[in-house]
Amino acid sequence: MADELHSTESSEATSNGSSGNEASGNEASGNDANSDEATPGAATDTAPATEPAAPTPDSAVSNSEASSTEASTGTSPANSNDSQTKDWQTLATAELLERRSQLQQEIAELSQRKQQLETDLRQSFAGQSDAIARRVKGFQEYLGGALNDLAQSVESLELVVQPMVVQPSPLDQQAADPAGDASDASAPPAVADTFRPDEDLIRASLKRFLEQPDFYAGPWKLRRSLDSNDVGLLEDWFFNQGGRGAQASRGSRPRNVLVSAALISVIGELYGDQFQALVLAGQPERLGEWRRGLQDCLGLGREDFGPNSGIVLFDRADALVERADRLEERGEVPLILVDAAERAVDIPVLQFPLWLAFAAQPDELLIDDELL
Repeated sequence: MADELHSTESSEATSNGSSGNEASGNEASGNDANSDEATPGAATDTAPATEPAAPTPDSAVSNSEASSTEASTGTSPANSNDSQTKDWQTLATAELLERRSQLQQEIAELSQRKQQLETDLRQSFAGQSDAIARRVKGFQEYLGGALNDLAQSVESLELVVQPMVVQPSPLDQQAADPAGDASDASAPPAVADTFRPDEDLIRASLKRFLEQPDFYAGPWKLRRSLDSNDVGLLEDWFFNQGGRGAQASRGSRPRNVLVSAALISVIGELYGDQFQALVLAGQPERLGEWRRGLQDCLGLGREDFGPNSGIVLFDRADALVERADRLEERGEVPLILVDAAERAVDIPVLQFPLWLAFAAQPDELLIDDELL
């Protein structure tokens, strides 16, 4: 009876173990089979002593629940670690991409700022360079003129004292030779005879001025025509005054400028490049009228007016006299033209060989003052 009960309990435990954990049951049965194959005779005798203890119902139930949980989830610990690693990699990649986009945006902003700064620098540098170049050019021209004037002034200085030579008095010579040879001494030519050798050329030019104007004549040639009164004024100045004297104004400044242009044209044919016209007018507005009138009548440009050109304009008599002195020192001839608005002619002007002053009528002076 005891053997039957024991075998019944063993069979129930074996069935419960195989249903709860198939692997454990198979392992136990394998071991039993091996033991039976090794000692078939001893198995029957020692079976109760070598058979493992039967599992309890509670442990069988827990093993079955664990097996069912693993089967239902279908995941293992190794798979869980792989998924967590992938999540961290995805997060790190997203952060790196976001940081990269931020850096690219900052680089683009800095590049744009750099281009803007370079543009501003070029613009400001070009403007400053242009202004500096103009200032340097103006100072260069001023310095060149000042140095030229200074060199001429230095050349005119007498740095070496000239030895004084004492000559016998003319009275002593007359006393020694009272008879003298006075007939051999030729008298100096009269003032009115200064232009007599060139009378034919001058009269031919004045006669040509009475004809139709030549608007396409070359520079320094009269492009306008004169009337008989203008020609008579110039003939009187050439042949009666000898190129030095005052003439009545022609009634307006443009008319006086026209007569002066004809005079400059004739003097240019006589002296060529060895003369320079010096115009004296006390106001900038008057000098402007003279410049425009001479440009129109003689076909000149702005480059023909200046210290080193054919015509120089002055608003002060002392500057004109100084310039005329320099011209004579260089062997050139100054032609001085005085505007009708000048109330008087300075005495130093009278020492030069060629000068023409226009004497205005009282009403002409009043009109000129009203215009100014």
